[in-house]
Amino acid sequence: MPGNTTEIRAEFRELGSADIAIHSQRFFKTGAGEYGEGDRFLGIRVPVVRQFVRTHRGIPLRTVVSFLRSGFHEERMFGLLALVDRYRRGDDGMKQRVYELYMDNLDYVNNWDLVDSTAHLIVGPQLQDRSRRALYRLARSRDIWKRRVAIMATFHYIRGEDYADTLALAELLLDDPHDLMHKAVGWMLREVGNRDLATEERFLRQHYKKMPRTMLRYAIEKFPEQRRQAYLQGRM
Repeated sequence: MPGNTTEIRAEFRELGSADIAIHSQRFFKTGAGEYGEGDRFLGIRVPVVRQFVRTHRGIPLRTVVSFLRSGFHEERMFGLLALVDRYRRGDDGMKQRVYELYMDNLDYVNNWDLVDSTAHLIVGPQLQDRSRRALYRLARSRDIWKRRVAIMATFHYIRGEDYADTLALAELLLDDPHDLMHKAVGWMLREVGNRDLATEERFLRQHYKKMPRTMLRYAIEKFPEQRRQAYLQGRM
C-alpha cells in the first residue's frame, strides 16, 4: 500500500477514463444552473472505487478526509465509502468519530449518489438508540443534500420496521421545492410499503392529494395498476 496521501491519490487517478468522465458530467447534471453545477469527474466507476476502498483499508483517517474534501466527485466517493467501511468495522469509539467526521463534512456530501451510498450506513445506525433530532435539523436545512441525508438516513430504520421518523420527515418535506427530494421521499415511502403496506397507505390517504406528483408516483410505483391510477386520479 502506498505510504502517503499523494501516492494514494496518484494511484487512484490512474484509474480514471476521460470518456467516462464526460458521460458522468452529463449524467450528474454539472452544467450551469443544474444541481451538480461545477462538479468534476475523473471517470472512475463505483465498483472500481469500492475495490480501491478494500485495497486501501486502514489508511489514516486524515487521508480519508483529504479525499472527502476533494473537488473530484469520485475522490469524495472514495472518502465517503472509506468512512462507511471504517464505521462498519469499528468499535463504538471509532463509530462515533466517523459519524462526527461525516456530519462535520456534509458540505462535501453534495450529490444524490454520495448521500444515498452513505447516510443510511452511518447517520441512521449511529442515531439508532440516540436522539434523532439531528435528522429534523437537517430536514429544515436550505441545502438540498442535507435534507436528502435526513430522509435517506431513515432507510436504516425502515429495514428494522421502524417507520415513525420516515413518516414524520416525509410530512415535513411535503412542500420541498426540489424534484430530487420528491424522488427520495417517495422512494422511502415505497420502502415502508414494501414491508407494511397498511402503514404506507394510511400516510398516503392523509397526504396524497397535496403530495408533489413525482413523490406520489415513486411512493405507489409498485401498487397494482388499478389502485395506482386511483391515487393518481384522486379517487382514493
